[in-house]
Amino acid sequence: MIRLDSVAKTYRTRRGDLVEALAETTLAVGENEFVTLVGPSGCGKSTLLKLVAGLVAPTHGSIHVREQAVREPFPDVGFVFQQPVLLPWRNVLDNVLFSAEMLGLDSRHYRKQAGDLLELTGLAGFETKYPRELSGGMQQRVAICRALLPDPGLLLMDEPFGALDALTREEMSLELLRIWEERRKTILFVTHSIPEAILLADRVVVMSARPGRIVRVITVDLPRPRTMDLEFDVRFKAHSDEVRGLIFAGRRERA
Repeated sequence: MIRLDSVAKTYRTRRGDLVEALAETTLAVGENEFVTLVGPSGCGKSTLLKLVAGLVAPTHGSIHVREQAVREPFPDVGFVFQQPVLLPWRNVLDNVLFSAEMLGLDSRHYRKQAGDLLELTGLAGFETKYPRELSGGMQQRVAICRALLPDPGLLLMDEPFGALDALTREEMSLELLRIWEERRKTILFVTHSIPEAILLADRVVVMSARPGRIVRVITVDLPRPRTMDLEFDVRFKAHSDEVRGLIFAGRRERA
């Protein structure tokens, strides 16, 4: 589904300085695979998502999605940000339909799909509510519905639960897993939470501090469907210890 070949990204600051955000990175993600990216702050995780989405261009290397070179944003991608970024003057249903409008599609033809997604995420009955009337978790559900409405093959998620409290975050992680089981999208998911990365993923990509590079790709050998009880599984702890060890080893080396 996704192939990155020796992809690197260097930014130029307003002062003219060059900042290497992402070192040469090679990664392949399979169809319907759930892959999480974890690493220190500023290691290029979000940059990698933007590169895959075609929002920024690589300084070096090439990116392909379904064998097509990524040179600009393309429609078969849904993007979910850390903040829901809902339009406050639109109700829930109209916020979900906004993604169809942005693609130049007739939103009237997507009303049933929008209603189905709201029901899938437990938001049936809230169609006429406004963002200010929803909790943070409910707002993020709306954002996920909006990203899923055009039925993209690829879903990019940049710390979508990072601003939520711990209990809501766990609830949303399980909700996302349930949606993924039903809809089977390819998901590339950025997080700072090691347990979240392991709970969700088929594979966890561990990145180093800036300039970001892949330290290791870990296959998560845990059964699906998953629940929070898996955190007590010895295999879960082993994965967690491995990821934590890789991240903190990198910090010690830099120190």
